[in-house]
Amino acid sequence: TVYLYMAGVVITRDPVDTYVPLAKNDESVVTQYTMTRLEQLGLLKMDFLGLRNLTVLNDAKQMILKRYPNFSDDDIDYSDKKVFDMLSKGYTQGVFQFESTGMTNVIMQLKPEAVEDLIAVISLYRPGPMDSIPTYIENRHNPGKIKYKHPLLKSILDVTYGCIVYQEQVMQIFRTLAGYSLGRADIVRRAMSKKKKDVMTKEREIFIHGSVDKDGNVEVEGCVRRGVDERTAAEIFSEMESFASYAFNKSHAAAYATVSYMTAWYKYHFPKEYMAAQLTSLLDNSGRLPLYIAECTRLGINVLPPHVNRSDFGFTVSGNSIVFGMMAIKNLGAAVIRAIVKEREKGMYKSFYDFCSRIYGKGLNTRGVESLIKSGALDNLGLNRRQMLIVARRVMDSIEQERRNNIDGQMSFFEDDEASNQEAFDAPPCSEFPLRDLLAMEKEMTGLYLSGNPLGEYEAFINSVKCDKITEIHENSHFYDGKKVRVIASIEKVKTTTTKNNALMAFVNVEDLTGGIEMLVFPRTLSEYSNIVFEGNVVEIYANVSAKEDEEPKLLCDRLRIAPKAAESQPEKKPPQKQSNSPQRLYLKLPSENSREHDYVMKLFAVFEGTSPVSLYFADTKKYKHLPYENYVYLNNVMINELVRVLGREAVIIK
Repeated sequence: TVYLYMAGVVITRDPVDTYVPLAKNDESVVTQYTMTRLEQLGLLKMDFLGLRNLTVLNDAKQMILKRYPNFSDDDIDYSDKKVFDMLSKGYTQGVFQFESTGMTNVIMQLKPEAVEDLIAVISLYRPGPMDSIPTYIENRHNPGKIKYKHPLLKSILDVTYGCIVYQEQVMQIFRTLAGYSLGRADIVRRAMSKKKKDVMTKEREIFIHGSVDKDGNVEVEGCVRRGVDERTAAEIFSEMESFASYAFNKSHAAAYATVSYMTAWYKYHFPKEYMAAQLTSLLDNSGRLPLYIAECTRLGINVLPPHVNRSDFGFTVSGNSIVFGMMAIKNLGAAVIRAIVKEREKGMYKSFYDFCSRIYGKGLNTRGVESLIKSGALDNLGLNRRQMLIVARRVMDSIEQERRNNIDGQMSFFEDDEASNQEAFDAPPCSEFPLRDLLAMEKEMTGLYLSGNPLGEYEAFINSVKCDKITEIHENSHFYDGKKVRVIASIEKVKTTTTKNNALMAFVNVEDLTGGIEMLVFPRTLSEYSNIVFEGNVVEIYANVSAKEDEEPKLLCDRLRIAPKAAESQPEKKPPQKQSNSPQRLYLKLPSENSREHDYVMKLFAVFEGTSPVSLYFADTKKYKHLPYENYVYLNNVMINELVRVLGREAVIIK
């Protein structure tokens, strides 16, 4: 019989209620006794840890098998130099245990060459043992600096360069230096980890001088009897005592390190499949997704927005790209996604009407259609998002009426001509929403900005100044607690409340390019900066970090200002000096200078100011216009994709 106990599982031969009383904790059945009492009663309690990373590895493996049917985890080489080089360079995003800034810095300094190094780092990166990290790294690279308090320690600590790292080493020291039995050494090791002072006071004496029974027979020899002087023995015991309360056992760390290496190996050799699996596992954690999407970009992998003609449930690999999964879109159930994917097997969706008609009656309602439109999953099907939102309800109502007519036997002579049905719903001609509105829709439906980021036009400025990243504040909250930070972020949500003193304060959700965090703006600060604390504003934040135990870190706002764009941060805008290497120039073909396309393009350029020159070719006059420096642009994928969508691929050239 198995019953959950907090993070542990109690396993008994007979029904567990014949041993101990039970209770209910929400829907879970738990014992009424503490884990200590359970152990005293002799019951077996096992801790089972569920790791998201194991699911990630399995999902990645299933995708790899589609390309390489004979692939097996037996193919993993645990001494692959290229994998260790990747870790040594700090490319640890997505690698189990090594993603935090602190861990990344340690692994870069250590430059691991074997899984044994990973085991040691995982064990050392904890309170207590962490103090030994500089010594461990120094001794690892300079073996001549290794020192042992006594020669007997060499055979125990040589694998960790003279540092005590594992609980097993503590047990070995008790056995080798003082003559403890395995059982007694384990009991003392556990007493150390539980900080039982009365036990440790007694064991210190036994460790140094040994013990005898009432008949004078030696039970434990002790260090002195084995040739270790009393002072050295006391120093060794004190070092173990301060260390053991935080130490890992090596078997635990080895299991972790194996999973860590597997994730690193998958990432290096199958980056598309591995990152797709990682992204899928984080669909319910939109705060971390941007960080992993940025890592995909660094790896040269495009992450394509969701689309009904290419997306599946989760993130999938398509060629050299990763496709966003429809599971992330709000108001879409699993049954609807299955229906979309299955119907697509009969042929790609050709138009907005074609999609609605083929999926009608399979669980997709008007609300779901609107969610797909807002997320961009129905782009490039003949209509822009504004047009689709205008006609969506009318199209769905019409298809419903048509199906009713068919059921009632009122079949049209022209029913087989699908084009006639679709033509009846020509959408009114209207321009697309502004880019900021499109991004807001995507954020609403998926929790992410898919076509770009409101901070995109500020990226050059962000890169030019030293800013703290929100994701790093989350991952290293213990380090940032109480420290001042500077963050450039967009204000996503503002909620005000009245304090006990009848003053107004605000709880503000802000997001930078890596993630989001809550910011508290207290009354005095809010009164000073209330004119800029609005949703949609991009602000430069100066704040202190508050990272209480068992709570997400928060920013305590000190002062704010509207974040300047790169151009605004300069005193004046001067044309660039001529260089030997000419910058890339953007060429666009437009119908005319008075066209809607021209107006939209110029608005887009205002968003993406930069240093790349632009030339426009007008089809009606067959003449070029070279724009002045004030209209130069920042070339990036978001802008180029938008231009291709509006003008067509042949009308956009960079050279």
